[in-house]
Amino acid sequence: MKKLINYLLQGILYIAPLGITAYIIYAVFMFMDGLSQKLIANFFDVKIPGLGVLSLLIFLIVVGFIGRTIIAQPLKIVFKKIIDSIPLLKFVYTALNDLFSAFVGKEKKFSKPVLVKVNTISDLEKLGFITEENLEILNELDKVAVYFPHSYNFSGELFIVPRKNIKPLEVNSSQVMKFIVSAGLTGWDKEEK
Repeated sequence: MKKLINYLLQGILYIAPLGITAYIIYAVFMFMDGLSQKLIANFFDVKIPGLGVLSLLIFLIVVGFIGRTIIAQPLKIVFKKIIDSIPLLKFVYTALNDLFSAFVGKEKKFSKPVLVKVNTISDLEKLGFITEENLEILNELDKVAVYFPHSYNFSGELFIVPRKNIKPLEVNSSQVMKFIVSAGLTGWDKEEK
C-alpha cells in the first residue's frame, strides 16, 4: 500500500507541472479571447473567430521577451559576479560552460570529424574532432588539436597531431559523436550526412 501511495505521489509530481501549465494557458486563452472579442465587438461590431489564439500568442511572446530581457539578464549579471569573485569556481564553471557550449551552443566546436592515424606501424586509427587548427602559440605550425571523446563517458583527451596523420570525414559530426560515445554500437544513420 505504501508503494502505491509513493507511485501516486510520484505521478502527481510528474503530471502537476504540465497540468498547471496547461490550465494557466487555457485560463489566459479564455480571458484574452473574451477580452479581445468584447473589445472588437464594442468598437467594430464584428466577431472574429480565433482572435483568442492570436492574442494568446502575442501575450506569450511579450512575456517571453520581458522574462528574457528584464528578469533573466540581471540574474545572469549577478550570477557572473558571484562566479568571478571565486577563482576556483570561476575556473571550473568556465571550463564546463565552454565544454557544454561546444556540444550544444551557437558555435559548435565539434563540427570537424576526422580519422587520425595514432600508430603508423599498425595503422591504428581513432575518431576525433579538430578543435583548433592554429597552434602558433605552441610553435606547432604543422599540427592541429584533436579531441578524442571516450566511449560511455562524457570525457575525452586532447592530442596535438601532425596534419599528415589526419583524414577529414564527410560525415555528420553529431553522428560521429554518437558513434564514439556508444562505442560503435549505434551504427550510422544513412540519411543524416
